[in-house]
Amino acid sequence: MERKYQIILYGATGFTGKLCAEYFKENYPDLNWAIAGRNEKKLKELKEELKLECDIFVADSDDYEAIKNFVSQTKVVLSAAGPFARYSTKVVEACVECQTHYTDITGENHWVRGLIDRFHEKAALDGTRIVPSCGYDSIPSDLGVYFSVTRSKQPVSHVTVYHSAKGGASGGTTETMFTMGPLPKEMRDSFLLNPKDSVSEVQKNKSTDDFSVKPIPGTDAFSGMGLMAFANTRVVRRSAALFDLNQKSYGPDFTFKELGSYPSKAAARIASFALMSAFLVIATPLRHLVRPFLPKPGDGPNKEARDNGWFRGLFVANLEDGNEKRFEIFGSGDPGYKSTSKMVCESALTLAFSEDLPFGSEFGGVLTSAVGLGDPLISRLMKAGITFEELS
Repeated sequence: MERKYQIILYGATGFTGKLCAEYFKENYPDLNWAIAGRNEKKLKELKEELKLECDIFVADSDDYEAIKNFVSQTKVVLSAAGPFARYSTKVVEACVECQTHYTDITGENHWVRGLIDRFHEKAALDGTRIVPSCGYDSIPSDLGVYFSVTRSKQPVSHVTVYHSAKGGASGGTTETMFTMGPLPKEMRDSFLLNPKDSVSEVQKNKSTDDFSVKPIPGTDAFSGMGLMAFANTRVVRRSAALFDLNQKSYGPDFTFKELGSYPSKAAARIASFALMSAFLVIATPLRHLVRPFLPKPGDGPNKEARDNGWFRGLFVANLEDGNEKRFEIFGSGDPGYKSTSKMVCESALTLAFSEDLPFGSEFGGVLTSAVGLGDPLISRLMKAGITFEELS
Protein backbone atom coordinates (compact mmCIF):
# COMPACT_ATOMS: atom_id res chain seq x y z
CA MET A 1 0.00 0.00 0.00
CA GLU A 2 1.97 2.99 -1.33
CA ARG A 3 0.78 6.27 0.14
CA LYS A 4 2.22 9.78 0.49
CA TYR A 5 2.18 9.59 4.30
CA GLN A 6 2.89 6.79 6.75
CA ILE A 7 0.61 8.15 9.49
CA ILE A 8 -1.88 11.00 9.78
CA LEU A 9 -2.87 12.09 13.28
CA TYR A 10 -6.52 13.23 13.39
CA GLY A 11 -7.66 15.30 16.38
CA ALA A 12 -4.13 16.57 16.83
CA THR A 13 -5.08 19.72 18.75
CA GLY A 14 -6.87 17.94 21.60
CA PHE A 15 -5.13 17.18 24.88
CA THR A 16 -4.07 13.63 23.97
CA GLY A 17 -3.64 14.50 20.30
CA LYS A 18 -1.00 17.06 21.19
CA LEU A 19 0.83 14.49 23.32
CA CYS A 20 0.81 12.13 20.32
CA ALA A 21 2.26 14.87 18.12
CA GLU A 22 5.01 15.50 20.68
CA TYR A 23 5.73 11.76 20.87
CA PHE A 24 6.19 11.43 17.12
CA LYS A 25 8.36 14.54 16.95
CA GLU A 26 10.62 13.53 19.84
CA ASN A 27 10.98 9.83 19.01
CA TYR A 28 10.54 9.46 15.25
CA PRO A 29 12.10 12.48 13.50
CA ASP A 30 12.18 10.66 10.14
CA LEU A 31 8.48 9.75 10.20
CA ASN A 32 6.55 10.90 7.13
CA TRP A 33 3.36 12.11 8.78
CA ALA A 34 0.74 14.87 8.88
CA ILE A 35 -1.75 16.33 11.34
CA ALA A 36 -5.46 16.81 10.78
CA GLY A 37 -8.39 18.28 12.65
CA ARG A 38 -11.44 20.49 12.54
CA ASN A 39 -9.83 23.87 13.30
CA GLU A 40 -7.21 25.24 10.91
CA LYS A 41 -6.11 28.01 13.28
CA LYS A 42 -5.43 25.56 16.11
CA LEU A 43 -3.59 23.19 13.79
CA LYS A 44 -1.29 25.98 12.63
CA GLU A 45 -0.71 27.07 16.23
CA LEU A 46 0.18 23.50 17.21
CA LYS A 47 2.57 23.18 14.29
CA GLU A 48 4.30 26.42 15.27
CA GLU A 49 4.36 25.64 19.00
CA LEU A 50 5.93 22.21 18.55
CA LYS A 51 8.02 23.27 15.53
CA LEU A 52 6.59 20.42 13.49
CA GLU A 53 7.71 19.74 9.96
CA CYS A 54 4.54 18.11 8.70
CA ASP A 55 1.55 18.94 6.51
CA ILE A 56 -1.88 20.02 7.76
CA PHE A 57 -5.33 18.79 6.71
CA VAL A 58 -8.54 20.52 7.79
CA ALA A 59 -11.59 18.28 7.97
CA ASP A 60 -14.73 18.67 10.01
CA SER A 61 -16.04 15.44 11.49
CA ASP A 62 -19.17 15.68 9.28
CA ASP A 63 -17.31 16.51 6.05
CA TYR A 64 -16.82 13.07 4.53
CA GLU A 65 -15.11 14.29 1.37
CA ALA A 66 -12.53 16.29 3.34
CA ILE A 67 -11.93 13.31 5.61
CA LYS A 68 -11.61 10.95 2.66
CA ASN A 69 -9.11 13.35 1.08
CA PHE A 70 -6.56 12.89 3.87
CA VAL A 71 -7.43 9.26 4.64
CA SER A 72 -6.72 8.24 1.04
CA GLN A 73 -3.20 9.68 1.24
CA THR A 74 -1.90 7.73 4.25
CA LYS A 75 -1.18 4.17 5.23
CA VAL A 76 -2.52 4.62 8.80
CA VAL A 77 -4.87 7.04 10.55
CA LEU A 78 -4.48 7.58 14.29
CA SER A 79 -7.57 9.28 15.69
CA ALA A 80 -7.43 11.13 18.99
CA ALA A 81 -10.73 12.90 18.23
CA GLY A 82 -13.17 11.97 20.94
CA PRO A 83 -15.88 11.47 21.94
CA PHE A 84 -15.40 8.99 19.13
CA ALA A 85 -19.08 8.33 18.56
CA ARG A 86 -19.40 12.04 17.82
CA TYR A 87 -16.23 12.79 15.88
CA SER A 88 -14.62 9.66 14.41
CA THR A 89 -17.28 7.51 12.73
CA LYS A 90 -16.79 9.02 9.28
CA VAL A 91 -13.03 8.69 9.71
CA VAL A 92 -13.42 4.94 10.17
CA GLU A 93 -15.86 4.78 7.25
CA ALA A 94 -13.31 6.51 5.01
CA CYS A 95 -10.54 4.21 6.23
CA VAL A 96 -12.58 1.15 5.30
CA GLU A 97 -13.44 2.59 1.88
CA CYS A 98 -9.83 3.62 1.16
CA GLN A 99 -8.29 0.47 2.71
CA THR A 100 -6.36 2.56 5.21
CA HIS A 101 -5.47 1.03 8.58
CA TYR A 102 -6.89 2.79 11.66
CA THR A 103 -6.30 3.00 15.40
CA ASP A 104 -7.56 5.17 18.27
CA ILE A 105 -7.89 5.49 22.06
CA THR A 106 -11.63 5.03 22.50
CA GLY A 107 -13.22 3.32 25.49
CA GLU A 108 -16.70 3.63 23.92
CA ASN A 109 -17.66 -0.02 23.51
CA HIS A 110 -21.13 0.87 22.24
CA TRP A 111 -19.53 2.80 19.38
CA VAL A 112 -17.12 -0.03 18.60
CA ARG A 113 -20.10 -2.42 18.45
CA GLY A 114 -21.53 -0.18 15.74
CA LEU A 115 -18.23 -0.26 13.84
CA ILE A 116 -18.24 -4.06 13.96
CA ASP A 117 -21.78 -4.23 12.62
CA ARG A 118 -21.12 -1.74 9.80
CA PHE A 119 -17.54 -2.32 8.77
CA HIS A 120 -16.05 -5.60 10.01
CA GLU A 121 -17.05 -7.71 7.02
CA LYS A 122 -15.71 -5.33 4.35
CA ALA A 123 -12.52 -4.58 6.30
CA ALA A 124 -11.94 -8.31 6.70
CA LEU A 125 -12.41 -8.93 2.97
CA ASP A 126 -10.02 -6.11 2.04
CA GLY A 127 -7.35 -6.80 4.67
CA THR A 128 -7.90 -3.43 6.37
CA ARG A 129 -7.11 -3.40 10.10
CA ILE A 130 -9.43 -1.22 12.16
CA VAL A 131 -7.99 -1.40 15.69
CA PRO A 132 -9.78 0.80 18.24
CA SER A 133 -9.08 1.01 21.99
CA CYS A 134 -5.28 1.22 21.80
CA GLY A 135 -4.67 3.47 24.80
CA TYR A 136 -4.97 2.64 28.49
CA ASP A 137 -8.34 1.42 27.27
CA SER A 138 -7.59 -1.37 26.55
CA ILE A 139 -3.99 -2.32 25.72
CA PRO A 140 -2.77 -3.22 29.24
CA SER A 141 -5.66 -5.64 29.75
CA ASP A 142 -5.84 -6.97 26.20
CA LEU A 143 -2.12 -7.39 25.52
CA GLY A 144 -1.51 -8.43 29.13
CA VAL A 145 -3.93 -11.33 28.77
CA TYR A 146 -2.49 -12.21 25.35
CA PHE A 147 1.04 -12.17 26.79
CA SER A 148 -0.03 -14.32 29.75
CA VAL A 149 -1.77 -16.91 27.58
CA THR A 150 0.89 -17.19 24.89
CA ARG A 151 3.75 -17.39 27.42
CA SER A 152 1.94 -20.04 29.46
CA LYS A 153 2.50 -22.44 26.55
CA GLN A 154 -0.59 -24.48 27.36
CA PRO A 155 -4.35 -23.88 27.42
CA VAL A 156 -5.56 -21.28 29.94
CA SER A 157 -9.02 -21.55 31.45
CA HIS A 158 -9.19 -18.18 33.21
CA VAL A 159 -7.24 -14.95 33.75
CA THR A 160 -7.85 -12.39 36.49
CA VAL A 161 -6.06 -9.05 36.25
CA TYR A 162 -5.60 -6.68 39.19
CA HIS A 163 -4.89 -3.14 37.99
CA SER A 164 -3.32 -0.33 39.99
CA ALA A 165 -2.37 3.12 38.73
CA LYS A 166 -1.57 6.73 39.52
CA GLY A 167 -2.87 9.37 37.14
CA GLY A 168 -5.23 12.24 36.44
CA ALA A 169 -8.25 12.99 34.26
CA SER A 170 -8.68 15.26 31.27
CA GLY A 171 -11.68 17.15 29.98
CA GLY A 172 -11.82 14.91 26.93
CA THR A 173 -12.23 11.80 29.06
CA THR A 174 -14.95 13.31 31.23
CA GLU A 175 -16.70 14.68 28.15
CA THR A 176 -16.77 11.17 26.68
CA MET A 177 -18.18 9.66 29.86
CA PHE A 178 -20.90 12.29 30.16
CA THR A 179 -21.73 12.09 26.46
CA MET A 180 -22.27 8.34 26.74
CA GLY A 181 -24.67 8.68 29.65
CA PRO A 182 -26.81 5.66 30.61
CA LEU A 183 -26.55 2.82 28.09
CA PRO A 184 -29.49 0.58 27.13
CA LYS A 185 -29.49 -2.94 28.57
CA GLU A 186 -28.29 -4.61 25.36
CA MET A 187 -25.23 -2.34 25.34
CA ARG A 188 -24.30 -3.51 28.85
CA ASP A 189 -23.90 -7.11 27.67
CA SER A 190 -20.72 -8.73 29.06
CA PHE A 191 -20.03 -10.03 25.53
CA LEU A 192 -21.09 -6.90 23.66
CA LEU A 193 -18.17 -7.03 21.21
CA ASN A 194 -18.18 -10.77 20.58
CA PRO A 195 -18.99 -12.28 17.19
CA LYS A 196 -22.41 -13.92 16.94
CA ASP A 197 -22.71 -17.35 18.54
CA SER A 198 -19.23 -17.25 20.06
CA VAL A 199 -20.19 -17.50 23.74
CA SER A 200 -20.67 -20.78 25.60
CA GLU A 201 -22.95 -21.29 28.59
CA VAL A 202 -19.88 -21.77 30.78
CA GLN A 203 -18.53 -18.40 29.69
CA LYS A 204 -21.87 -16.69 30.28
CA ASN A 205 -22.11 -18.08 33.80
CA LYS A 206 -18.52 -17.18 34.74
CA SER A 207 -18.33 -13.67 33.25
CA THR A 208 -20.17 -11.41 35.66
CA ASP A 209 -19.05 -7.83 36.33
CA ASP A 210 -19.22 -8.12 40.11
CA PHE A 211 -16.31 -7.53 42.48
CA SER A 212 -15.38 -8.16 46.08
CA VAL A 213 -13.03 -6.49 48.54
CA LYS A 214 -10.61 -9.16 49.72
CA PRO A 215 -6.86 -9.88 49.91
CA ILE A 216 -5.11 -10.59 46.61
CA PRO A 217 -3.24 -13.88 47.19
CA GLY A 218 0.52 -13.55 47.21
CA THR A 219 0.46 -9.77 47.70
CA ASP A 220 -0.20 -7.18 50.41
CA ALA A 221 -2.95 -5.57 48.30
CA PHE A 222 -6.75 -5.87 48.25
CA SER A 223 -9.08 -6.24 45.31
CA GLY A 224 -11.92 -3.86 44.56
CA MET A 225 -13.83 -2.39 41.65
CA GLY A 226 -11.74 -1.85 38.52
CA LEU A 227 -11.92 1.64 37.03
CA MET A 228 -12.03 0.59 33.38
CA ALA A 229 -13.18 -3.02 33.81
CA PHE A 230 -16.50 -2.41 32.07
CA ALA A 231 -14.72 -1.41 28.85
CA ASN A 232 -11.66 -3.65 29.01
CA THR A 233 -13.43 -6.95 29.71
CA ARG A 234 -15.47 -6.65 26.51
CA VAL A 235 -12.32 -6.07 24.46
CA VAL A 236 -10.49 -9.04 25.96
CA ARG A 237 -13.48 -11.30 25.37
CA ARG A 238 -13.60 -10.23 21.72
CA SER A 239 -9.91 -11.07 21.41
CA ALA A 240 -10.46 -14.54 22.85
CA ALA A 241 -13.39 -15.15 20.51
CA LEU A 242 -11.49 -13.97 17.41
CA PHE A 243 -8.53 -16.18 18.29
CA ASP A 244 -10.96 -19.10 18.66
CA LEU A 245 -12.37 -18.40 15.20
CA ASN A 246 -8.85 -18.34 13.78
CA GLN A 247 -7.80 -21.66 15.38
CA LYS A 248 -5.54 -20.09 18.04
CA SER A 249 -7.71 -20.58 21.11
CA TYR A 250 -6.69 -19.18 24.49
CA GLY A 251 -8.28 -22.29 26.00
CA PRO A 252 -11.66 -24.07 26.05
CA ASP A 253 -14.38 -21.83 27.54
CA PHE A 254 -11.78 -19.16 28.41
CA THR A 255 -13.01 -16.52 30.87
CA PHE A 256 -11.62 -13.21 32.10
CA LYS A 257 -12.17 -10.93 35.08
CA GLU A 258 -10.75 -7.47 35.82
CA LEU A 259 -10.44 -5.94 39.28
CA GLY A 260 -8.72 -2.98 40.86
CA SER A 261 -5.76 -3.42 43.21
CA TYR A 262 -5.53 -1.19 46.29
CA PRO A 263 -2.94 -0.91 49.11
CA SER A 264 -5.41 -1.62 51.94
CA LYS A 265 -8.90 -2.91 52.63
CA ALA A 266 -10.05 0.60 53.52
CA ALA A 267 -8.62 2.03 50.28
CA ALA A 268 -10.34 -0.69 48.26
CA ARG A 269 -13.70 0.01 49.93
CA ILE A 270 -13.43 3.78 49.54
CA ALA A 271 -12.32 3.62 45.91
CA SER A 272 -14.99 1.08 45.00
CA PHE A 273 -17.72 3.16 46.64
CA ALA A 274 -16.49 6.30 44.88
CA LEU A 275 -16.47 4.56 41.49
CA MET A 276 -19.96 3.14 41.98
CA SER A 277 -21.22 6.59 42.99
CA ALA A 278 -19.62 8.19 39.94
CA PHE A 279 -21.18 5.67 37.57
CA LEU A 280 -24.57 6.17 39.20
CA VAL A 281 -24.29 9.94 38.72
CA ILE A 282 -23.41 9.49 35.04
CA ALA A 283 -26.45 7.24 34.59
CA THR A 284 -28.90 9.82 35.98
CA PRO A 285 -29.85 13.46 35.25
CA LEU A 286 -27.47 14.43 38.08
CA ARG A 287 -24.68 14.32 35.50
CA HIS A 288 -25.88 17.66 34.12
CA LEU A 289 -25.35 19.26 37.54
CA VAL A 290 -21.90 17.76 38.07
CA ARG A 291 -20.43 18.28 34.58
CA PRO A 292 -19.68 22.04 34.94
CA PHE A 293 -17.35 21.35 37.90
CA LEU A 294 -15.15 18.85 36.05
CA PRO A 295 -12.30 19.47 33.55
CA LYS A 296 -13.31 20.90 30.18
CA PRO A 297 -12.20 19.47 26.79
CA GLY A 298 -8.59 20.49 26.21
CA ASP A 299 -7.74 20.46 29.92
CA GLY A 300 -5.72 17.73 31.59
CA PRO A 301 -2.94 16.84 34.04
CA ASN A 302 0.19 19.01 33.89
CA LYS A 303 3.58 17.67 32.80
CA GLU A 304 4.73 16.94 36.36
CA ALA A 305 1.61 14.88 37.05
CA ARG A 306 1.96 13.06 33.73
CA ASP A 307 5.61 12.25 34.44
CA ASN A 308 4.91 11.04 37.98
CA GLY A 309 2.09 8.70 37.01
CA TRP A 310 2.34 4.94 36.46
CA PHE A 311 0.29 1.80 35.92
CA ARG A 312 0.70 -1.87 36.80
CA GLY A 313 -1.31 -4.97 36.00
CA LEU A 314 -0.91 -8.29 37.81
CA PHE A 315 -2.26 -11.17 35.69
CA VAL A 316 -3.08 -14.47 37.37
CA ALA A 317 -3.54 -17.20 34.77
CA ASN A 318 -5.27 -20.43 35.76
CA LEU A 319 -4.07 -23.20 33.47
CA GLU A 320 -6.27 -26.04 32.31
CA ASP A 321 -4.08 -28.53 34.20
CA GLY A 322 -4.83 -26.77 37.51
CA ASN A 323 -1.55 -24.87 37.82
CA GLU A 324 -1.20 -21.11 38.05
CA LYS A 325 1.17 -18.64 36.41
CA ARG A 326 1.63 -14.92 37.11
CA PHE A 327 2.61 -12.11 34.79
CA GLU A 328 2.98 -8.35 35.11
CA ILE A 329 2.80 -5.33 32.84
CA PHE A 330 4.20 -2.01 34.07
CA GLY A 331 4.56 1.45 32.61
CA SER A 332 5.80 4.74 34.02
CA GLY A 333 3.92 7.90 33.17
CA ASP A 334 0.30 8.88 33.70
CA PRO A 335 -1.69 5.97 32.24
CA GLY A 336 -4.50 7.98 30.68
CA TYR A 337 -2.28 10.47 28.87
CA LYS A 338 1.50 9.99 28.78
CA SER A 339 1.26 6.20 28.55
CA THR A 340 -1.86 6.29 26.37
CA SER A 341 -0.17 8.54 23.80
CA LYS A 342 2.85 6.22 23.78
CA MET A 343 0.68 3.11 23.35
CA VAL A 344 -1.48 4.44 20.54
CA CYS A 345 1.47 5.98 18.69
CA GLU A 346 3.33 2.68 18.83
CA SER A 347 0.14 0.95 17.65
CA ALA A 348 -0.02 3.23 14.62
CA LEU A 349 3.68 2.64 13.94
CA THR A 350 3.13 -1.12 14.19
CA LEU A 351 0.41 -0.89 11.55
CA ALA A 352 2.61 1.30 9.37
CA PHE A 353 5.85 -0.65 9.52
CA SER A 354 5.49 -4.21 10.84
CA GLU A 355 5.69 -6.91 8.19
CA ASP A 356 4.79 -9.78 10.54
CA LEU A 357 1.37 -8.73 11.84
CA PRO A 358 -0.82 -11.54 13.23
CA PHE A 359 -2.43 -13.81 10.61
CA GLY A 360 -0.60 -12.22 7.67
CA SER A 361 -0.88 -9.14 5.48
CA GLU A 362 -4.31 -9.99 4.05
CA PHE A 363 -6.02 -10.30 7.45
CA GLY A 364 -8.36 -7.50 8.50
CA GLY A 365 -11.57 -6.45 10.20
CA VAL A 366 -12.58 -4.48 13.28
CA LEU A 367 -9.99 -6.03 15.56
CA THR A 368 -8.39 -5.67 18.99
CA SER A 369 -4.81 -4.85 19.88
CA ALA A 370 -4.10 -8.52 20.66
CA VAL A 371 -5.56 -9.87 17.42
CA GLY A 372 -4.60 -7.02 15.11
CA LEU A 373 -1.16 -6.12 16.48
CA GLY A 374 -0.03 -8.85 18.90
CA ASP A 375 3.67 -9.58 19.41
CA PRO A 376 4.96 -6.86 17.04
CA LEU A 377 3.28 -4.25 19.23
CA ILE A 378 4.53 -5.87 22.44
CA SER A 379 8.08 -5.65 21.05
CA ARG A 380 7.66 -1.97 20.23
CA LEU A 381 6.15 -1.19 23.64
CA MET A 382 8.97 -2.95 25.46
CA LYS A 383 11.53 -0.92 23.50
CA ALA A 384 9.54 2.17 24.49
CA GLY A 385 9.80 1.32 28.19
CA ILE A 386 6.62 -0.62 28.97
CA THR A 387 7.57 -3.94 30.55
CA PHE A 388 5.89 -7.33 30.10
CA GLU A 389 7.26 -9.90 32.54
CA GLU A 390 6.63 -13.46 33.67
CA LEU A 391 6.70 -13.59 37.50
CA SER A 392 6.18 -17.29 38.10
